[in-house]
Amino acid sequence: MQKIASYLDQDHRRCDDQYAVAESDVILRHWDDATSHFSVFLQMFELHLEKEERVLFPRLDHALGNGYGPTTVMRGEHRQMRELLTDMKSAITRQDSDTFFDHADTLRIMMRQHNLKEEGILYPQADHVLAAQADDVVASMEQMEGSIA
Repeated sequence: MQKIASYLDQDHRRCDDQYAVAESDVILRHWDDATSHFSVFLQMFELHLEKEERVLFPRLDHALGNGYGPTTVMRGEHRQMRELLTDMKSAITRQDSDTFFDHADTLRIMMRQHNLKEEGILYPQADHVLAAQADDVVASMEQMEGSIA
C-alpha cells in the first residue's frame, strides 16, 4: 500500500526542484532558459494542484462528511498561488527580475505555510481517513500524470 502523504510530499519536492532551476535562471538573467524552465514548473505545479483538487480533496471531503473543512482553505490558497505565478510569468516575459522576486518572496512564504499545513496535517489525515483507498487515490493521481506526458 502506498501512502498518499509520501506520494504528494515527493511531488512537492519535484516542484520545488524545478522552481529552483527557473529562479536561478532569473537571477542570472538567462531569460530564454527562465521562460522554458518556469513553464515546466508551472505545468508540474498545476498538475500537482489538480491532483489534490480533483482526486484527493473530493475523497477527503466525502470521508469527512463535509466540503467546507480544510480543503476549502487549501483551494483558496491554491487560487492565491496561481495568481502570483501568473504575475511571475509576466515578469519573466518582461524580463523584470525585480517584480519577479517581489512576487517570489510572497510566494515562498505562502508556499512554506501551505506545504506545512498539507504535509503536517492534511496528508497525514488523508492517510488515516482514506487508508483503505490509498492505493486507488495514488493510482488516480499517477494516471493524471500519464494523461499529461
